[in-house]
Amino acid sequence: MQAILLVGGFGTRLRPLTLTTPKQMLPVLDRPMIEHVVSGLGRHGVDRVVLALGYHDDAFRAAYPDGRCAGVKLCCVVEPEPLDTAGAIRFAYEASGMGAAPGTFLVANGDVITDLDVGEMLRRHRSAGAEATIHLIEVGDPSRYGVVVTGAGGRVTAFVEKPSPPAPSRWINAGTYLMEPSVIGRIDGGRRVSVEREIFPAMAADGTLWALRHNTYWVDAGTAETYLRVQLDLLDGRRGLPAAGVSADASVDPGAVVEHSVVMAGAVVGAGSVVRGSAVHSGAVIEAGAMVLDSVVGSGATVGQGARVADGTLIGEGFAVEPGAALSGARAPEAA
Repeated sequence: MQAILLVGGFGTRLRPLTLTTPKQMLPVLDRPMIEHVVSGLGRHGVDRVVLALGYHDDAFRAAYPDGRCAGVKLCCVVEPEPLDTAGAIRFAYEASGMGAAPGTFLVANGDVITDLDVGEMLRRHRSAGAEATIHLIEVGDPSRYGVVVTGAGGRVTAFVEKPSPPAPSRWINAGTYLMEPSVIGRIDGGRRVSVEREIFPAMAADGTLWALRHNTYWVDAGTAETYLRVQLDLLDGRRGLPAAGVSADASVDPGAVVEHSVVMAGAVVGAGSVVRGSAVHSGAVIEAGAMVLDSVVGSGATVGQGARVADGTLIGEGFAVEPGAALSGARAPEAA
């Protein structure tokens, strides 16, 4: 089966980390986020992935010059202009030649890390005779997502993007879809088209949209909080995968304290410093006596001696936090 990954966004919720690196190329433990996504798809029979690129597309090409990612064949297509979600799907489908071998295909947001059983989803999709099937996950606060209401057997009766409270359901669009080629014909060419606001509501009205409710492991890793959480989840074994928190190629002073954190290759953690519930990227330096708490320090950045970085702060690539500074919930450098 072929898949389209939507990876063309600007990653604004993760700035300044994404000022120089596209979101899906940010490291999650020992490898880029996209490799976690693609390897998961590969385990469920996806043998070709089309990347719908936009922002910093060169970073993906440079990382995978042989056209393979996590053992899966890769095809890169670049939108000439932002086309929104449905527009990107149509462009990727046509530009990659997917129509030459028409059949059910998968679409996923490139920042969703999940243990969804795609095989089960495909069986449900085919048994229902669906034109498209959406993976749903249940959340406590659905206001930031597309809410999906289903009837008997899982047919979608309403699709409401980011509803005002009270939401009609707590089951949300989890960002993985199975589609038939006929969906492409629903998407107008040459303009921005949203799958969530235009295509899915129209399909729900036509009775051709179905859903699979499946509360498996799922993280939308596109915010500071969730990007950090997915790494700590891996450390905790919540995905059933072994993970080492401190790279063998990192330098951690014996007098430093590193707890429940990721310290990547080439990073330096100085004497008397504390790193707790955080991710320290490759080549970053945590100087003596500094504290990094529940935060992310980007590649090559420095947290100066005695400085305190806490409460979801994001330190961008190469940025230097002054000695003795205190940052809480900050973005450094501040991103427009």
